[in-house]
Amino acid sequence: MRFLYVHPPQWYLRVEAQRDVIELPIDHELDDCGWEWRKALGLLKRANPTLIEWLDSLVVYQETAESVAALRGVVPEWFSAQRARWHYLSMARKNFRGYLQGEQVRLKKYFYVLRPLLAVRWIEAGKGVPPMRFDQLLTGTVEEPLLLAEIHELLAAKRRAGEAEYGPRRERIHAFIAQELKADAHQEALPDSPARSDKSLDELLYRTVML
Repeated sequence: MRFLYVHPPQWYLRVEAQRDVIELPIDHELDDCGWEWRKALGLLKRANPTLIEWLDSLVVYQETAESVAALRGVVPEWFSAQRARWHYLSMARKNFRGYLQGEQVRLKKYFYVLRPLLAVRWIEAGKGVPPMRFDQLLTGTVEEPLLLAEIHELLAAKRRAGEAEYGPRRERIHAFIAQELKADAHQEALPDSPARSDKSLDELLYRTVML
C-alpha cells in the first residue's frame, strides 16, 4: 500500500527536521510506504514519476478528496517529459536484465518491462503523463497487429496461469523490447519541466496542514 499523510501543525514548527517517511517491513502480506505531505510536494516539484504514479492508482482505499484533487490538479504543471522518460527507460533496462534473460521466464515479469517502455512511447508522442492502466497505455502506443496479438496472448496466459507461472520466451515481444531499448539511445532530449514559482505548492501545503 502507498499513501500520503499530514502531521498536526506543531510537527512543522520544529528546528530539527523530522522523519518524513513511514515504511513497514515487506513480507508476504504487507508492503507499506507513505510519504509526508511536504515531502510529496517537494517530490512533485522535482517531477518525481513515482509520486505521479501513486496519484493515478487504480485502487484507492481512502482519500481526502479536496486535498488529493488539488494535488492531482497541479501535476501537469510540474511533469517533466525528459525526467519521466529517463525514469521509465532505467526501469525497463533494469527489469529486462534482471528478469528476461533465460529461455524460461516468469510471465508476470514481461509487464515489468513492457509497461515502462510503453510509457516511454506515450511520453515521446507528446501525450503527457502516461496512464497507469495497461490497456489504455497499450491502445495509445502500439499499432503493430502481430505485436498486439502476442501481448494480448501473454495477458491471457498470465491470467490463466497466475502470478508465479513461468513460460517460454516470447520472441516477438523480446525483439520489440530490444528494438525499443536500442532505438532510444539515439533519441533527442525531451522538454524538462519549466522553472516556475513554488507558490501554488506552498499554498497547497498551508491549506492542507492549517485549515
